[in-house]
Amino acid sequence: MQAENRFPLYDCIRKNVQFWEKVYSQYTTRQGILHDKNDLSIIYTVIDLVDWRTPGAGQINRKMIKMARLRYKAILANLAKGKKPRTAEEKRVAAMFRGKGHKAMLRARNSIRLQIGQKDRFLEGVIRSGAYLPTMKKIFRARGLPVELAYLPHVESSFNPRAHSKAGAVGIWQFTRSTGKDYMTIDNVVDERYDPYLSTHAAAKFLKENYQQLGSWPLALTAYNYGRAGMLRAVRKNGSYEKIFKSHRTRLFQFASRNFYPEFLAALRVARRLENDPSIIRDRPVATVTIRLKGYAAARDLRRFFGVSLEDFTNLNPALQKPVLDGRKYVPRGYLLRLPATSRIRAKVAAMDPGLYHASQIRDRYYTVRKGDTAASIARRYRISLRELKRANNLNRKAFIRVGQRLKIPRPARATSRYADARKSIITLTPNSKQKPNR
Repeated sequence: MQAENRFPLYDCIRKNVQFWEKVYSQYTTRQGILHDKNDLSIIYTVIDLVDWRTPGAGQINRKMIKMARLRYKAILANLAKGKKPRTAEEKRVAAMFRGKGHKAMLRARNSIRLQIGQKDRFLEGVIRSGAYLPTMKKIFRARGLPVELAYLPHVESSFNPRAHSKAGAVGIWQFTRSTGKDYMTIDNVVDERYDPYLSTHAAAKFLKENYQQLGSWPLALTAYNYGRAGMLRAVRKNGSYEKIFKSHRTRLFQFASRNFYPEFLAALRVARRLENDPSIIRDRPVATVTIRLKGYAAARDLRRFFGVSLEDFTNLNPALQKPVLDGRKYVPRGYLLRLPATSRIRAKVAAMDPGLYHASQIRDRYYTVRKGDTAASIARRYRISLRELKRANNLNRKAFIRVGQRLKIPRPARATSRYADARKSIITLTPNSKQKPNR
């Protein structure tokens, strides 16, 4: 089936797709687009913003945006009252609403929205995508899914594996913890949402389930943002995607959900144009060798054995969490470890030292909350940071706890490990000996 049939450009979303194409290819993050949130063809003005990295830029930009918004609200209010447009700007705004009546202008006063341009950020995402797209397309193809779906991270994360959202979604595919747990391992040892390829397998499975239940890719993609259950209710109420786009409104189905599919189409178009630009050099996939661990192993031991830097080890294994990297937990048994594909490392993989492995994971410590305890006081008692305690127990921003709650207490970072200690002692005592340590 052709992409045009799988991902149709309905007439009702054409203006929206054109708007998002401008956002991704014409306006940068130094420009704010003031537009009508219901009719995206209405763009009031484009504000040139101060570089966000400049001290005080946030306050300056917010003031400029507020003044521009008030200006156009006043113009719309005057036009709605029947006042004749006098200035060129008033005439331009009046022309946008020709034939719509004064009530439309009055409603538009409360529908002014700001969109920050994304041209520079989108280009960075296209460059980054070169390292991931070949494998991601293979994953979708292997599941019998359209490879165009591999371009969705342009909307979600700009192909940044470390991306975070205010809603707690992380990784290239921006899975929340609750949804992600249905498809991946997510805990304080491994969070597969950060792994570009494991999360792609999860996204492919999730999208395929959406499609099987909803019957079309426009609906399945919208459900990626809005939720499958909500989309099923919308289909029962409205029927087709087009009717949902035109009529469906709930507390949760607002601007972002309504525009998710148009954003995807725009991102797909802009990304493919940029990919065909010979002046843009995209990142290339990193050659790696993988090994399935037969037991638990300390990250530091693995790095020393294979001669891999902490930076390379972390970048190639982004799912491994801080407790693993600083020695409080072992890399779990069965984990698929990625390493640089050098001849030296390939040789070491073939001769993996069994002394690297441990029979079990480092056990957690627990504490039951008592009356008068606070998260901060518990963290001080165990000489750990409040941030570590919050992360280990998935506590909210205010670190709320209750009496009787069982908290996991992170262990302090280990300076070394059993394998490293054994190696060090032998080198110190018998520097010329070829004898191996007892396991």
